[in-house]
Amino acid sequence: MAARELWRQEGPGHLRRALWVLVTGYGSFCAFLYGLGNPVAALYAVFGALPLIMFCRIPGPARERTRTLLAALPVSWALVTAGTLLAVRSWTAACGMIVVGFAVSYCEAGGPRPAGLGMAFQLYYVLPCFPPYAPDTLGDRLGGLTAGYLLAVLAQRVLWPEPPPVPYRVILADAEAAAARYAEAAARRLDHGTADGDDEAELREHRAAAHRTGDATRLSRVPPTERPTSPSVRDLALNHARAGLRQVRNQLDRLAGSDAAGEPDPAAAALLRHAAAALHAAACALREGTPGERADALRSALSGYDAVRTEQAACASPARLRQDAVARAAAEGSWLVAEAARIALGGRPLAAGATEEEQQRTARRFPYAVLSARRRWWHRLRLHLTFRSVHLQNALRVAFALAAARIVAGELALAHGFWVLLATLSLMRTSAADTRSALVPAFAGTVVGAALAAVVVRSIGDVPAFYAAVLPVVILAGFGVAPLLGPAWTQGAFTMVFLLVFAQITPPDWRLSAMRLLDVVVGGSIGALAGLLAWPKGGRGELQRDIGDFLTRGAEGCRTVARMLCDGRDTPADPLAPARRAMLLAEASYVQYRTERISRRTADPSWEIAMAAGYHVVRGGEFLFSGRKGRPCGPLPRETAAELTDLAGRVATECLHAARAVAADGTHPAAGPAEADPYPAAASAPLRHAVGAAARPSPSQVLLIADVEAWLTGVVRDARRAL
Repeated sequence: MAARELWRQEGPGHLRRALWVLVTGYGSFCAFLYGLGNPVAALYAVFGALPLIMFCRIPGPARERTRTLLAALPVSWALVTAGTLLAVRSWTAACGMIVVGFAVSYCEAGGPRPAGLGMAFQLYYVLPCFPPYAPDTLGDRLGGLTAGYLLAVLAQRVLWPEPPPVPYRVILADAEAAAARYAEAAARRLDHGTADGDDEAELREHRAAAHRTGDATRLSRVPPTERPTSPSVRDLALNHARAGLRQVRNQLDRLAGSDAAGEPDPAAAALLRHAAAALHAAACALREGTPGERADALRSALSGYDAVRTEQAACASPARLRQDAVARAAAEGSWLVAEAARIALGGRPLAAGATEEEQQRTARRFPYAVLSARRRWWHRLRLHLTFRSVHLQNALRVAFALAAARIVAGELALAHGFWVLLATLSLMRTSAADTRSALVPAFAGTVVGAALAAVVVRSIGDVPAFYAAVLPVVILAGFGVAPLLGPAWTQGAFTMVFLLVFAQITPPDWRLSAMRLLDVVVGGSIGALAGLLAWPKGGRGELQRDIGDFLTRGAEGCRTVARMLCDGRDTPADPLAPARRAMLLAEASYVQYRTERISRRTADPSWEIAMAAGYHVVRGGEFLFSGRKGRPCGPLPRETAAELTDLAGRVATECLHAARAVAADGTHPAAGPAEADPYPAAASAPLRHAVGAAARPSPSQVLLIADVEAWLTGVVRDARRAL
């Protein structure tokens, strides 16, 4: 049953790719070799199609994938040209390998499209950078590559095309719809003040659904090709909507656990219904793929709710003020989710005739929407230009491993040095443990494949027609079935295919199998050595430190934002920029960690629990920081400001405790129980002091205190779960 289920899930995809390789790669190979008598073009035709089909995973529907591949063709020409010209000396080819290897790998920080093309780009440079140095054959090489490349693109579009993937926007739409229903259930609870048995059961049901669909939007749960990780406006906005949705769920959880003296709160209930309507509309727009209307109704409802809160601030209890602050944060997050979803679908970030204040507010809330593509790419590449970035580590590891492999292959005068670099590329992983685990099956598969090919060549001799007839069967069986049996079978299939291809170009020699085995051993060993010397722990090694730094920067952000709001002074600098930068690095490390095999052999760590407090700092602080201009209230009274600053300091201390716990834990943090009290009593002094003071602050100041306190107590609630 397990084998049948594996075939049902993965078999058609492998068989589809095997058919594409057969029709395009081998078809163009035979056309050039037997039809035109051009072995150089034949070799480059098969190697133009094979990497594109076997190693490239391009995101999006078929039309987008075709556009991406066609746009990448000139880059492929440039790489083949560079490899051909730099093959004049081993050291020039190795220097080119450093530049190409680093550039191609580092650009994978730009999302799944450059990452999907990375392996093919590397091989397009590697193949021609070996002897013979023959710049006069550049035309044949480019012609063969172009034929195989274009046929591969055409086959993927018309020959048994892949079923369209589930877009990330649809996954996000499901989560938004579930959150909308959760908000409606919370609104009904606020209408009554307390919930009876049926209402409580309904609330728990919608809460579970909201968290289940929300978990499905995590990047680690989404196929790599569909992750919104590029610096495009669409992907950045989808990520922004995902983060805002997490904030909405957190606030609704707090409302579900609160009971403000059991009193009905119709104003907050009405606001949550507006928030639910905005989330429903955003979910519908995401499913349809067209931008919807602006969430102006929710924006107006927020303004009206602020007016109601201001009127009631003089007589409201601290419990009611806190509950209203959380309800407002949930609605503010819903507005952000709706607007980010609209921007992701191509909506304009600014309305026609927007005022300067609206432009500044949009630039704060959606900075990516007002930047050019060039600046977004520059920000992304600059972010990862640090030795703590897994993307930079991977790029350096690949670049110097390939350069070393090229030098070794040149110094040893290996006849097919291309196989050395191919082995280094295909066997080297992001961690030393994963690389070691890949070597044994790769060597075993190569031994078996080489031995079988040697027996065939020694038995048959120089009969190209036989190899031409056998190769299609090997391609279909090797690429269509072998991947389901394991990496050793896959490596054996590649060995057989390569040897049968070269047996038709050059006089077959059984010793070629021994050369193939030697090249794989040399290339795999170089990859293993590079993995051992260069950041051997991979994503796991950086993740622990990155999350600790994320929480530490979040602690600083708590203090800075609270101090800025207490002083009532505006600042052009973004107080949360360091925490946001640390967040992005931690997310990149986590995504890579989830791809490493070691993470699947052990219990899944609850790193996301540890990052929750940092997310709450960044997203909750953004709501307060970006929305402050719309609700000016001046500096807070000195004693109240001191209380709020002290609370921010205590919350920062909790974040630092969580950061030290993460850094000290040699395995992984475990998810602690959620704080039962959504407003910890030890963290409610500022609002109690402001409400009970003889000289009570102004209503707008009281609301600011309530909003900041609700944010900080939410942060400490999450930080305690990571301890």
